[in-house]
Amino acid sequence: MIERHIIIDRVDPVTFYGVNNSNISLIRNLFPKLRMAARGSVITVIGDEDETALFEKNIKELELYCEKYNKLTEEVIIDTIKGLPPKELKMDDVIIYGVNGKPISGRTPNQQLLVKTFGNNDLTFALGPAGTGKTYLAVALAVRALKNREARKIILSRPAVEAGEKLGFLPGDMKDKIDPYLQPLYDALEDMIPAPKLKEYMDTNVIQIAPLAFMRGRTLNDAIIVLDEAQNTTTHQIKMFLTRLGMGSKMIVTGDTTQIDLPRTVQSGLIHALRVLGNVKGIGKVEFEKKDIVRHHLVQRIVEAYEKHDALRKAGLLDDEGNPAEVNGDQQAES
Repeated sequence: MIERHIIIDRVDPVTFYGVNNSNISLIRNLFPKLRMAARGSVITVIGDEDETALFEKNIKELELYCEKYNKLTEEVIIDTIKGLPPKELKMDDVIIYGVNGKPISGRTPNQQLLVKTFGNNDLTFALGPAGTGKTYLAVALAVRALKNREARKIILSRPAVEAGEKLGFLPGDMKDKIDPYLQPLYDALEDMIPAPKLKEYMDTNVIQIAPLAFMRGRTLNDAIIVLDEAQNTTTHQIKMFLTRLGMGSKMIVTGDTTQIDLPRTVQSGLIHALRVLGNVKGIGKVEFEKKDIVRHHLVQRIVEAYEKHDALRKAGLLDDEGNPAEVNGDQQAES
């Protein structure tokens, strides 16, 4: 009789063990000659040497499956322990399987183009209106690279630009003031990585989320780096950020040039960078359109309505509030 200790460190133990430890109960029934106990991330098993060795092999196979698909079913457990290959889920165009096995993939041609462009370039610009999946796909590509051991860490950043509210009037310390600006990045990660595993990654700095200002002076090696809302960077900020790219790293920069929250006198760093870097080899660009919007169907109509309003305003037919523009007497006389 020997005792083995098997560490489950690639997946969330809660997902692996199942609801109310249902997966562990099934595994225990399939190995009736062994005694086992699961506590935290460690499974302890006692029994014959050959039997415990087979048990460990099966557990590691199940762990790899669970890591890939973010779920573990009764059918997969039974097939694996019987020595049968578990049923592979459809992987066509799937970037990763999120929490509860939800497949995350490029749903439109331009989203699929972003996946391809990211694979072929070390720096990729993803541009387009709200709701086209720029940020979500960028985070998914970063998580896939981390899972596949193609990168050691993920760096996610945003400029903390005040869009109608002043940072100083928000409650709390600096982290409390900054976190609301970074919440969309947290939301995307929570869709893709189980909460306990995500907390572990955050605590160990495998995944880092920080305002753009905190990037200065760093060299980011072996990382996937995402800059979101880049239209709100200044020319100096985006140059600083782009030059953080280190060896073995890739970068995705997302932005919407129609939603710039900078003061009117300040040039958007994203627009400037696109002009300066237009012909640089190794840089890819994907431009999303209204047809790529994958949120609620009203979002596409809202974007179209605002575009129509902006066009009428630029033509002088509407004022900033959307009212018909008045033509004064002098202008009428001149006409």
